[in-house]
Amino acid sequence: MVAPKRPGRPPGPGVADATRERILEAAADVFADKGYYGAAVDDIVRASDSSKGSFYFHFPNKRGIFTALLDHLTARLVQRVEAAIAESGGDPVQRLEAALRAVLGAFSQRRRLARLLLVEAAGLGHAADDRLLAVHERFTALIERQLEAAVASGQIPPQDTALAACAWMGALNEVILRWLYTGQPEDLDSALPGLRALLLRSVGYPVAPGAPAPDGGR
Repeated sequence: MVAPKRPGRPPGPGVADATRERILEAAADVFADKGYYGAAVDDIVRASDSSKGSFYFHFPNKRGIFTALLDHLTARLVQRVEAAIAESGGDPVQRLEAALRAVLGAFSQRRRLARLLLVEAAGLGHAADDRLLAVHERFTALIERQLEAAVASGQIPPQDTALAACAWMGALNEVILRWLYTGQPEDLDSALPGLRALLLRSVGYPVAPGAPAPDGGR
C-alpha cells in the first residue's frame, strides 16, 4: 500500500509512477487525436486530470513527453512480440509467423499506436529518430535471428539473413502505412495470410497457395 503523501514533500514513488502513467496514457490519446503539432501541454493536463505542476515534474516539455511516450509504447510492443514468439514453440518459421501476427494485431487493436510511431514521430528531430531507429533495429535483429535459425534447421536455403530481415521490416512497415493512410485493408489482421505467404516465399520457404500457417493459424 502506498504511504500517504506528507505535506511539503514530493509524492511517494508509487503515487509518482501512477501519475506519470496516467499522463502518458492521456498524451497518447491527445497526440493521436490532434497530432503532435496540434496538441498542447494544456490538452494533456486536462485529459489526464492532473496539473501543470505534475506534468512538469515528470516531463520537461511537449517534445519530452512525446519521446517518453515513444519509449513507453514501443516497450509494450516489444514485450508483446517477444511473448508471442516465446509461446509459439521451437520452430523458427512458427516464431516468425507469431511475430508478424503480434505486430499486426497490436496495431490493429490500437490504431493510435501505429499513427504515433509511424506518422507523428516522423520529422521530429534526432531524439525521436534515434528512438525509432533503435526499435526498427531491434525488430530487424529479432527477425534475422529467426531466419538464421530457419537456415540452420534446413527450413530455408542459406542466404543473407540481414538483408532479408530488412526487406521483411520494409514490407511490414508499408502494409501498416497503407492501412493508416487509405484504410485498406479495412481489417489489418486480414493482411496476415497474404503477407506471411509473400515473405516466406521471399526467403525460399515452400508455401502452397491457400496453405495454412505453419502453426495451424492460431
